[in-house]
Amino acid sequence: MKHIKFLAVVALALCIGVSLNAKPKIRIIATGGTIAGVSTTSASSAYTAGQVGIQTLIDAVPQILQLADISGEQLVNIGSQDMNDEVWLKLAKRINVLLNEEGYDGIVITHGTDTMEETAYFLNLTVKSDKPVVLAGSMRPSNAISADGPANLYNAVAAAVSPACKGVGVLCCMNNQLLDAKTVIKTHTIDCDTFEGGPSGIIGYIYNGEAHMLQTPNNKHTVNSVFDVTKLDKLPRVGIVYGYANCSPLPMKAFVDAGFDGIVLAGVGDGNFYKDVFDVAVGAQNKGIQIVRSSRCPTGPTCLNSEVDDAKYHFVAALDLNPQKARVLLMLALTKTHDWQEIQKFFMEY
Repeated sequence: MKHIKFLAVVALALCIGVSLNAKPKIRIIATGGTIAGVSTTSASSAYTAGQVGIQTLIDAVPQILQLADISGEQLVNIGSQDMNDEVWLKLAKRINVLLNEEGYDGIVITHGTDTMEETAYFLNLTVKSDKPVVLAGSMRPSNAISADGPANLYNAVAAAVSPACKGVGVLCCMNNQLLDAKTVIKTHTIDCDTFEGGPSGIIGYIYNGEAHMLQTPNNKHTVNSVFDVTKLDKLPRVGIVYGYANCSPLPMKAFVDAGFDGIVLAGVGDGNFYKDVFDVAVGAQNKGIQIVRSSRCPTGPTCLNSEVDDAKYHFVAALDLNPQKARVLLMLALTKTHDWQEIQKFFMEY
């Protein structure tokens, strides 16, 4: 009997030792983008996105195997200019299964930079876990001189295994920086240092393979979000109309005639309409098509009931969200309600 007890204690100790030494279980989901792109020559600026598969990306950065138990899957392989609602829904559902049912400790998503900020924000509102979810991409294709993809992928895995990145929402990891899904913006067409965190700045950084957090988002996200896409196979249709001097009302009319569910204005200044567009927007709102005012300005809020009487016309002010992210939130908000006041509350909270 004593011998049996001794063996049981030894077995338990071994199990505990293995558990303590086990690496975090990280899943890399590849969607394509420049990080998986290939140029004609290593010095060429011309390339085709979404050519390299997930295993090639993993093999190019063997150092990530020291950080985590790594596995990967290829969800799609596209340039992110072709990102769409179908992929967003598929991605969110897959992440929720991996984190909540299959026991993964974190997710890294390789993604093109063109629409990375939109995908990050969509996932920030629809992922139902506080485990790290990190998007990484690159500004140079995989075979370019000084390709930035491998370092970004390594840093993203470092973030995904870090306890410091738990509970802060979805992150983007680019150029050694960690950026919050709500505030991250792409600011330059070709430069590696293109992503910034808006007025609030970066949320953290990666140094020597470790995540260092500087601040915590105060907006609702992930486990505190009311938006659930589990049973959705499509999203409400929302378009964006760009504002400019002598603006034509035709794009706004086209969305109205097509029966879109909502329209976001990328307005001038504080989300202002050109007079001809304003009249169409009022008519659209009266027909039940929700109008959200945002701004084409890269920074600064679109203020509620400021230059435009939102309460009078039942418009929604995007506040701190740029047009492309306001569109994401409006699509999800319309899955819950068509009450403009309730939608405005969502823009205040998320």
